[in-house]
Amino acid sequence: MSGTAIQENSSLLTPYAGLVRVRVGGLLVRNGAILLAAHRGLLPNNAPFWSPPGGGWAFGESLKEALQREFLEETGLRVRVNRQLHLHEFRRDELQALEIFFEVLTEDPGATPQLGQDPEHAPGQQLLSELAWLTPRQLLALPLPQIHPVLRGLLSTDDVFVPQVLLG
Repeated sequence: MSGTAIQENSSLLTPYAGLVRVRVGGLLVRNGAILLAAHRGLLPNNAPFWSPPGGGWAFGESLKEALQREFLEETGLRVRVNRQLHLHEFRRDELQALEIFFEVLTEDPGATPQLGQDPEHAPGQQLLSELAWLTPRQLLALPLPQIHPVLRGLLSTDDVFVPQVLLG
């Protein structure tokens, strides 16, 4: 995707272009499925990009605090942050991020996630479009570009707990 494609695809990504970001993400597994958020604006034809809930690490926060804040904003769930699982380098044209993924557990195991809002974007300009519990089998059925690299090729939810370092 070229810089022009980013602008044509979605002005939603413009605030992130040309910056290096540190992002945190949470892997929450329940009943054989992983809670994922669909992001818009990253792929052509409004195709969703499925990724674990999370977002930017803000100055003054610990990584744990950032993930708890982001998870609450995006899913309405309060989580406990456990072990670090994955490190991923994301680079695509003007977009660049170092992503750190952690295992998370909900404070209330019976709580139902609700799609939240990203305070950096206006209500009609949200990057997040949907939350869903997806099994590894459902992920394998999706086109590869629609799945975050740390989730590609999972055969079982147990596979998500095998630490990975994916650098470009």
